[in-house]
Amino acid sequence: MKYLAFPILFLLILASCQAPTPEPEGLEGKKALLKEKKTALMALKKEVQELELEVQDLDTVQMEKPRRLVTTQKVARKDFKRFVEIQANVESDDVVMASSETGGRILKVNFKEGQSIRQGQLVATIDLESINKQIAELETSKQLAVDVYDRQKRLWDQNIGSEMQYLKAKNDVERLDKSLETLRFQLTKAKVYSPISGIVDMVFLKGGEMSAPGTPILQILNTNKVKVVADVPENYLGKIRRGERVSVKFPALDKEINAKVSLIGRTIDPSNRTFAVEVMVPNGNGTLKPNLLAMMMINDYSADDVVTIPLEMVQQEVDGRNYVYLAGQSSEGQIAQKAYVEMGESFDGEIIITSGLKGGEELIMDGARGLANNELIEIKAPAATSASADNANS
Repeated sequence: MKYLAFPILFLLILASCQAPTPEPEGLEGKKALLKEKKTALMALKKEVQELELEVQDLDTVQMEKPRRLVTTQKVARKDFKRFVEIQANVESDDVVMASSETGGRILKVNFKEGQSIRQGQLVATIDLESINKQIAELETSKQLAVDVYDRQKRLWDQNIGSEMQYLKAKNDVERLDKSLETLRFQLTKAKVYSPISGIVDMVFLKGGEMSAPGTPILQILNTNKVKVVADVPENYLGKIRRGERVSVKFPALDKEINAKVSLIGRTIDPSNRTFAVEVMVPNGNGTLKPNLLAMMMINDYSADDVVTIPLEMVQQEVDGRNYVYLAGQSSEGQIAQKAYVEMGESFDGEIIITSGLKGGEELIMDGARGLANNELIEIKAPAATSASADNANS
C-alpha cells in the first residue's frame, strides 16, 4: 500500500497545480462536466492499476535474487615456516654396566630391575675366599722370611756370612710384602659398587652364579639425562645446524617441547643415506622412557612477510588456473569476486600466495564452494565469544 500512496499523491498535486476552469452554468453544462470528471477518474484508476502491477513485478524480480550467506576473513601477511617430520627415538645419555674386576662366585645381588640406585651403593658381593687363603699362606711364608732376614742381618752386621745371602733374605721379605699387598688389593674387589645414579634396567647375574672379570652384573640407566636421536635424510644436511632449536613431539604422551640440537653426525650412513641428529631433553620427572617414539620437527623452509591463506580456500578451474573468492561491492550490494592466484610453498593447511593477493582483502571462507563470479552475497557476522557474551550479560 505504501507504493500506491506516491503516484496518487503525485496526481493530486498535479491536479491541484492546474489552473482552475470556470464552472459551467446550467443543467447541460454540469452534465458535460460530470461526464468529463468520470472519464478522468476512470483513466486515473487505470493508471493506478498499471502502477500497482509494475510495483508487483519489481518486487518479484527483487525476491528472485537471493543472497548467499558467507563468512569472510582478512588476508594476512606473516612469517611462514615449513617443517618436516622425522621419526626419532628416546635414548638414555648414560647407560653403564656394573661389573666385577675379578672373577668368582656371586654371594648376593642387592638390587632388582626397576629399582633406583645411587652412585657408590653396594651392588653385589663376590666370594674371594681363595684370595684369603692365599693371603694366609703368604703371611706364614713371610714370617719365615722375616726370621731368616733378621738372622742374616745380625751375621752381616758382625761381618759373618756372604753379602748375597743377606741380600737374598732381604729380597724375600720385600717380595712377599708386595705379593700380600696385591692380594689385599684384589680382596677389595669383592664388593661391586654402582658407578652412577639411575635406574636398574637389567640384571644379568644373580646370587650363586659365577662372574668372570669384566662380566656385567647390572645395567644402570640415568633417566634424568635423555636424548632424542633421529636418522635424518642427507638432503636436509644443509637445513639443520648444531645449536638450532627444533620441536620434538611425543605422540604417546601428547607432549611437545622445544630443545637445541646438541650433536650432528659426522658421517653419512651408506645403507640408508642418513646422518644422526641428537637433541638433549630434560627428564626430571622420568616420563620420557628409553626407546619411546618421538617426532623431530625440522624447519626446512622459511619466508618473511608473505601472504598466506588456508589451502582449502583455493579452487581450480577446468583450464588449471587457481582462484579464490573475495568480497566486493556493486550497485546491488556485496558480491563475490573471483581472484586468480599463484601459489608457493605450503605446510599444515596454509599456503603462500605469490601473486594475486597483497594482503588486507576480505577472503570468503564458509560458503565459497559453489559461488559464481559477481553473485550477491551476505556476510554473516562472526559469532560472539563467550567472554564478550559474559560482558554483555553483566
